[in-house]
Amino acid sequence: MTHLLKNLTNSIWHAFHALQAEDAFVVAKSKLKVLTANIGTLMDLYGIEKGLEHYRSTQTLTFEQYIYYLQKEVFSSLTETTPIQTCRSLEEGIDEICWLVCRKIYLNRTHPIFQDRSVYQLFRIFCLLAEMEADVTDSSYLVTANSDEVARIASQFVTSLGLNWDPLDFSALAAAIGNFRFPTFLAVLESKYSGCGTVDPAALTEAIDDMYQTYVEDVLKKGYLMKKGFLLPTFRYFWFVLRPGELTYYKDSQHKEPSGIIPLDLNSWADAACNGGKPDRRFILSTPEHRGIELGAEDHRGRLQWLSAIQIAIQHSTEKIGYQRTLAYQRRSCRQATRQEKDETRLELQHERQARIAAEIQARKLEAISKEENAKVQELEDVKKKLEILLQEEKQALRDEEIVRGLQARVLREEWERREELERLQKEQQDLLESEKMKRLEFERQQEENERQLQDAEIRLQQLQAEKENLDAELRTAREKVRRAEEAQILLEAEIVTVRPTKGRERIRRTQSFIPTTKEKPLLFEKFEERSLTLRKHC
Repeated sequence: MTHLLKNLTNSIWHAFHALQAEDAFVVAKSKLKVLTANIGTLMDLYGIEKGLEHYRSTQTLTFEQYIYYLQKEVFSSLTETTPIQTCRSLEEGIDEICWLVCRKIYLNRTHPIFQDRSVYQLFRIFCLLAEMEADVTDSSYLVTANSDEVARIASQFVTSLGLNWDPLDFSALAAAIGNFRFPTFLAVLESKYSGCGTVDPAALTEAIDDMYQTYVEDVLKKGYLMKKGFLLPTFRYFWFVLRPGELTYYKDSQHKEPSGIIPLDLNSWADAACNGGKPDRRFILSTPEHRGIELGAEDHRGRLQWLSAIQIAIQHSTEKIGYQRTLAYQRRSCRQATRQEKDETRLELQHERQARIAAEIQARKLEAISKEENAKVQELEDVKKKLEILLQEEKQALRDEEIVRGLQARVLREEWERREELERLQKEQQDLLESEKMKRLEFERQQEENERQLQDAEIRLQQLQAEKENLDAELRTAREKVRRAEEAQILLEAEIVTVRPTKGRERIRRTQSFIPTTKEKPLLFEKFEERSLTLRKHC
């Protein structure tokens, strides 16, 4: 069954990642045999790990090769007719096997706040919402969660604890981190959004349990409802838990064994009950097995919420993927579509920008050609006028023919000179543009050098600041020692007063050798004051 392996791919990746060697991205077959044997035992497939010996000729496998083996040899035993409950129990069992393999990596934290079971629940939530991406740099895979999904989990967690959710603060954090891997996801929830140790651990566990039930167990709604009995027509309170395809009720919220299960399918429906045409907090649930189950909510608003949740549970009763996983796929598709639209828009903008630049260049060329043509036309008009004058003069006097020819030759020569002058000016402009380009490159190089020097200066400033803090700490330590010495001197002087004079003089001579005088005390601070003053000057 392909969708079950797809649901388990992220958790299997974490187990594979825990077994692989550093920077190798492959795992030995001997280690994968243990993992495969545990998965096969859970699925009643014994000896399935022996096929790894004959699968490929290498002693190691990549993640892609291992997933292909699981798909062909292990999960192919499941069919589309496998019950949904069986698939969910297999998914839970395999997730637990993968967690046992990688739990040492994620439970080894410096300042743990969450309990181990809570970390496992967050692990399953992360695997449900995370996406697998190929890392093109080293031909491996990474399982990361989008910042939108992490924001959804963190906001629900913070709200459950009664704290204030700051979306702007998380946006800044997400912009700095990018995509979240599970250790980062766990560290953010544990260190930033768990109340910094001020929240009761029981509240943290309860909040994570609620999220686990919502995302992993597909709990659409839970709470107390009144249920009318089948034999005795009296209402009694039960704790109801609604999932796609079933409505389970318990004696109270602490009981694990259900008092009853009401299966839901596409032939089920829920209608509001009316009391003489007036709205009532009761509603009727009808299924093929149970007709007219009368339930009652706390108020009218609760009845509307339960009717909406039951309608969702009926609509998704036949799905094998899971309601929350379906919503996660839909959100992922929307993000991919949005990302694709942004990429397409970016490409269109780039094409438009290039077309505009090309059009501007073409327009400038056409404008220059037009100016040259206008100049030539103007020049030709001038020549035409001169020629007309010359023709009129030729008609008037044939004797001026030689003079007119000379004038024509002079005009043509001037035209050539003007043309040469224009070519010379164009060449000078090109040389000027090249010089400006070289100056700009030199300026950019100098700016980069200045930035590098500024970074070096900032690093030196940080070093000097650290030295200053160390000197201040040493100075405080020395002052504390002097203060203790003064207190000790006062205590000794008080003891000296109480003893006999002779013995007191001997004790004074003994103790004075260990207590610094008031003249010697300033010398203790000279070294620290000089070093501190030097450091302040540097800073």
